[in-house]
Amino acid sequence: MNDIETRLQLIDVITRHIPGDGVHPTIVPAMTFIHESMVTEPITRVNEPSFCLILQGGKEMLFGDERLVYEGGHYLVASVDLPVTGQVTKASADVPYVALKLELTIDDLIDAVGHVELTEPREPKRGMYIADADEALFDVALRLARLVDTPDHVALAPLYKRELLYWVAQGSNGEMLRQLAFEGSQAFRIKRVIDHIIANFNETIRSEELARVANMSVSTLHRHFKEVTAMSPLQFQKQLRLQEARRLLLMQATDVGEAAFQVGYESQSQFSREYARLFGLSPRADVRQQRQL
Repeated sequence: MNDIETRLQLIDVITRHIPGDGVHPTIVPAMTFIHESMVTEPITRVNEPSFCLILQGGKEMLFGDERLVYEGGHYLVASVDLPVTGQVTKASADVPYVALKLELTIDDLIDAVGHVELTEPREPKRGMYIADADEALFDVALRLARLVDTPDHVALAPLYKRELLYWVAQGSNGEMLRQLAFEGSQAFRIKRVIDHIIANFNETIRSEELARVANMSVSTLHRHFKEVTAMSPLQFQKQLRLQEARRLLLMQATDVGEAAFQVGYESQSQFSREYARLFGLSPRADVRQQRQL
């Protein structure tokens, strides 16, 4: 079976098991099916570690100063949590955007590639990347997706997921996944810093504190952090704060001043400036627009 035939079979499985557009959980733990029949508005969020196989249509992802454009036949790997802006850019009723997504954990990586020898030291790689899917990857993805047709065999899912991650990690861009499977690697230490920032995003975090978490010098930390995330630790924290503030405002849980304070800003005017820089509108104008969508 060639790649095109396998992709068509995957699209068939997915479209038979979804009620319409959106992100749809499945009986397979950590696996979702995604379907969009029109171009979407940009969505800003924290993208958690995941694998996403794009079968049809196209999408773009922005993070830091990086822009990734991918379409049918590509897969996207996010090896760490990253604040991103994503948008489906190619989709129609006749040719919708269709994708299969798997959430990933460090335990998944250790299980799949923890036995692979890793020579240290290695520079950490970008925490999100795209690559071309090959026959082996399409094959295991189809077996995984077809478990929704055979619920009695869902116990096979961990084996298929392990095989899929093995092939991804063996790919030309898979070194970051291999590094993350080893505690003590530079990539693993940068992940610890990312986790620390996420857990304390509304607090004042100094570079020296992050350097201690990573067991690196401040200059080495900043260099490796930007290589992984395409932004500085401060920019990373700022995006987390602004995304959380937007969530609070859209929930009508607070006003602009209180939202700014809750996410760690001391100056409401600074908050409003940085909010407009990220989202394109002032907090109040953005919330009004979002509620009309």
